[in-house]
Amino acid sequence: MHSKVTIIGSGPAGHTAAIYAARANMEPTLFEGMMAGGVAPGGQLTTTTDVENFPGFPEGITGSELTDRLRKQSERFGTNIVTETISRVDLSSRPFKLWREDADGDQDEPDTCDALIVATGATANRLNIKGEDTYWQRGMSACAVCDGAAPIFRNKPLVVIGGGDSACEEATFLTKYASHVYVAVRRDVFRASNIMAKRAIGNPKITVLWNTHVVEAKGDGKVLTHVVLQDARSKETRNLDVSGLFYAIGHTPNTAFLKNQLETDETGYLIVKPGTSLTKIKGVFAAGDVHDKHYRQAITAAGSGCMAALDAEKYLEELAAEKQEKASKI
Repeated sequence: MHSKVTIIGSGPAGHTAAIYAARANMEPTLFEGMMAGGVAPGGQLTTTTDVENFPGFPEGITGSELTDRLRKQSERFGTNIVTETISRVDLSSRPFKLWREDADGDQDEPDTCDALIVATGATANRLNIKGEDTYWQRGMSACAVCDGAAPIFRNKPLVVIGGGDSACEEATFLTKYASHVYVAVRRDVFRASNIMAKRAIGNPKITVLWNTHVVEAKGDGKVLTHVVLQDARSKETRNLDVSGLFYAIGHTPNTAFLKNQLETDETGYLIVKPGTSLTKIKGVFAAGDVHDKHYRQAITAAGSGCMAALDAEKYLEELAAEKQEKASKI
């Protein structure tokens, strides 16, 4: 199957790109993936319960419902949505080649496209502690900015796991809503920058638990009520009453399938030309959390999806002009 524009990824970035591309008559194909990155089609947004900071929904909306609405809007304008995962690509020649993942290995004949938008996002790192399957999104989250203001966490004690800048930032952010915030650090020092570490340590609503591992999440079967802590040195355990646990141990951008064909930073995020969605390969664009490791919000991802579609449209216009010029010289 050949497409003018192919989009890999089905979060806000991917679907926004699809909406813009479809309305511009670019007839996009969107591969939404099948549990790609360990999450359902729709990406990290599907792991969020209540979304209260996406414009247009004053009463809030669940992550899954917002994803469904984005999908329906893409389909309405004619996007060809394929519920399969792209396992590898070849960007060395045009048209670009993409192979789908299947039970028997990669397909023999690849799909092709003139322009490619990579919107595969980044997956929040988890520790997979005991009880996580039960209490994920029932008191456990990997995004304080996304979920911290939810009623379940307001005026309640919370714990953040991590020792870097993200942990300090998220703990500080959560003090706006929590009665108190604990930060579990597995060593006796922060990995965070000095300014961020001092800010967290000096906050009266934050207690740092040094040399501490969180080894289990417990609750009443419906919501989290406490966690089990283990001292990294003595191995002794104790309970800590909290209503929320937030992972702040980083994200892994979903770029492995690209096989280093695009330029990335030291942590694997795609690098784009500042102010655009352009990657180092002409005709390949990046949108959303796959290149944005700073904001990581649904609304910023959607904005970058718009940028990618507009950049792709301009590229296709230039491509068509080049072909017309070559044809006129024959």
